[in-house]
Amino acid sequence: MQKSFDSWNERKKSINDLVFSGYFHEREIWWCSLGMNIGDEEDGKNEFFERPVLVIKKFNRDIALIVPLTTKLKDNKYYLNFTHEEIQYAVILSQLRLVSSKRFRRRIRKINQNLFNIIREQIIEVSI
Repeated sequence: MQKSFDSWNERKKSINDLVFSGYFHEREIWWCSLGMNIGDEEDGKNEFFERPVLVIKKFNRDIALIVPLTTKLKDNKYYLNFTHEEIQYAVILSQLRLVSSKRFRRRIRKINQNLFNIIREQIIEVSI
């Protein structure tokens, strides 16, 4: 599959000029413009190159540590499958990354604390 890096580059320029005026918090799932990435890194979809992500850590109003989510469930140590509000997701544990809040498009929902703790523990387990 041929990737459209030029269209992502144009979109990235406009995202960089944005001023994020919202608020985000840990445990929230957001649509996030992750872009067109290299190799097996998780790409965003649609014209805004978005995909859902879970905010793991908020460092300040501009920077967050996130993990991408997918609805393609997999059974291996790098994915953690879960159901939230009757929607099945998988956290892509191996693709933890730091992003600017300018990439956040819109909030989807917030997960409960118990599920969030399980996800954080799995991230630590995979990262060590």
